[in-house]
Amino acid sequence: QVQLVESGGGLVQAGGSLRLSCAASGSIFSITMGWYRQTPGKQREWVARITPGGSTIYADSVKGRFTISRDNAKKALFLQMNSLKPEDTAVYYCNAWTTLSSWGQGTQVTVSS
Repeated sequence: QVQLVESGGGLVQAGGSLRLSCAASGSIFSITMGWYRQTPGKQREWVARITPGGSTIYADSVKGRFTISRDNAKKALFLQMNSLKPEDTAVYYCNAWTTLSSWGQGTQVTVSS
């Protein structure tokens, strides 16, 4: 069994910031993890990923604005989002990178103009 619970989303004005959290339970956390998002009418897309050792890589659309991090002891994943744009509006999810677990409910991020 694995559970992924995302939190921290909300409504923010363009240029603002949010910090998303992901709590994982019932699974081995020493794997590469990632953040994903899904916007209306579009497929779920990858946003950022991080290895157990802390190496990161980002999608071009968020590079320089988002920062992914993790706390292995707490089995937690984070996404610091700065300089938010309306096009960042989506439901954000956490999950593994190579082998996906079942999806959580996600957390809604809405960026207004």
